[in-house]
Amino acid sequence: MRQSGIGTRRNVWWLLALATALLLGQGGVHSSAAAAQGSTASGPIRLAAFKGPVTPVLASYLDRAISDAEDSGASALIIELDTPGGSVDITKEITQRMTSAKVPVIVYVAPRGAHAGSAGTFITLAAHVAAMAPGSSIGAASPVGSEGADLPDTLKAKAISILVADIKNLTARRSESARAWAEKAVSQAAAATADEALQLGVVDIVAQDVPDLLKQLDGRRVTVAGKEVTLQLSGLPVEQVPMSPIEGFLNTLTNPAIAAILLTIGLNAILFELSSPGGYMAGVVGVICLLLAFYALGTLNANWVGMGFVILAFVLFVLDIKAPTHGVLTFGGIASFVLGAFLLFNTPEMEVPWATIITLALLTATFFAFAMTKALQAQRRPPATGLESLIGRTALVRQPVGAGQEGMVLVEGELWRAESESGPLATGEKVVITSRDGYRLRVRKPEG
Repeated sequence: MRQSGIGTRRNVWWLLALATALLLGQGGVHSSAAAAQGSTASGPIRLAAFKGPVTPVLASYLDRAISDAEDSGASALIIELDTPGGSVDITKEITQRMTSAKVPVIVYVAPRGAHAGSAGTFITLAAHVAAMAPGSSIGAASPVGSEGADLPDTLKAKAISILVADIKNLTARRSESARAWAEKAVSQAAAATADEALQLGVVDIVAQDVPDLLKQLDGRRVTVAGKEVTLQLSGLPVEQVPMSPIEGFLNTLTNPAIAAILLTIGLNAILFELSSPGGYMAGVVGVICLLLAFYALGTLNANWVGMGFVILAFVLFVLDIKAPTHGVLTFGGIASFVLGAFLLFNTPEMEVPWATIITLALLTATFFAFAMTKALQAQRRPPATGLESLIGRTALVRQPVGAGQEGMVLVEGELWRAESESGPLATGEKVVITSRDGYRLRVRKPEG
C-alpha cells in the first residue's frame, strides 16, 4: 500500500511538473508574441519644434533629435513642423533617417495656421504617425527649379516621375484616396486643409495641441524598424529637444527677410567704407553681413537675377552721388532695388515681405540722398588748404594800394602783393580777398 501510495504521489508530482512546464511554455509563447508586437518604451517623449525652410539645418536638427530619442530610450519623438518646403535632396536625407528610426516618429503640423508645404509634405508622410492642427495645411509639392522658376518640360516630367514614386512609397500603408491625393500634390500642386487631409486618410489625427495628440495616439499600432508596437504615451512627460545655438542662428539666417536685410546692410557698409576709407569698422561689418547673406542666398537657392537688380540699384545710387542728376538715378535705383528684392526669393515657398522690401528701399535711398547732399556741399565748399583757401578771407593793408598800383597786405601771417578793386586803400584798412592771379591777390573794401 505504501509503495503503491508512494508511486501514486510520484505520479502526481510528475503531472504537476508537466502542467507547470506547459503553463510556463504557454506563458513563454505569449511573452514572445508580446515581444514581437511590443509597446513603446516607458521613457519620456521627446519634442522637436521647427519653423523654417527645409535646409541642412533641419536635416542636422532632426538627425540629432532622432538619435537622442533612440539613445535615451524615449517612448516617441514628436516633430512639430511648420515649413514652406525646400531642397529635394535634403528632404530625401530627412525621410530616409525618419523611416529608419528605432523609435516612433510622429510629425505634427502645428500650430494653427502652420503649413507642411512642398518638401514638408514628404516629411509629414514619412512619419510613423502624421498629425495636423486645426487650421493647418499640407501639399503643393510640385517640383520647381533651384531659382523658383518652372522646369523645362522634359526635366519637369522626369522630376515629377521620381517624386511621385517616392511619395507612393511613403503612402503605401495609407488608403487609395490618400495615395491618389499624394500623387496630385506632386503632379498638380494639390493642397489640403487638416480636415480634408484627415478625411482622405493623408494624415492620421487632427489634434488641438500636444496633450490632445498624445491622448489620441494611445492604443494606436505602428510598425517601427520592422516591429509592430502599440503606443502608450498619455501621461508621459514631454521633454523639448532644443536647437543648438549654431542651428538656431543659421536657421534665423534662412529667413528671406533677414537675408535681404543682411544683404542691404552689407552693401551699404562696403560702399560707405570705399567712400570714406580709413575707419575699417564699416568695411568689417559690411563683409560679415555680406558673407552671412550669401550663406542664406545659397541655402535658399536665391534667384540670381534678383540679386543682379539689387546690385544695379546700388550702382545707380553711387552714380547719382558721383554725377548728380537731381535724383533721377536715385529713383531708378529704388525701382531696381524693389524689383530685385521681390525676385530674390520669388518662389512658391518663400518671399521677402513687401513691408520689408519697401522699408529697405526707402532707408537705402535716404542714406544715399544724405551722402549725395554731403558730396554736393563738399564740392561747393571753399578749399580749406592751398592758395585757393585764401579767397574770401580778410586781410590787413600794410602798404598803401593805389589806383593801378600794387601794395602789400597781410593775411595768415604772410605778406602778399595786392591790387585793389575798390579804389585806393590806406595802411591799416581791412580788405576782403576776392581772387588771385598767380601770387598777386585782388582785394576790395568790405561791403557795408
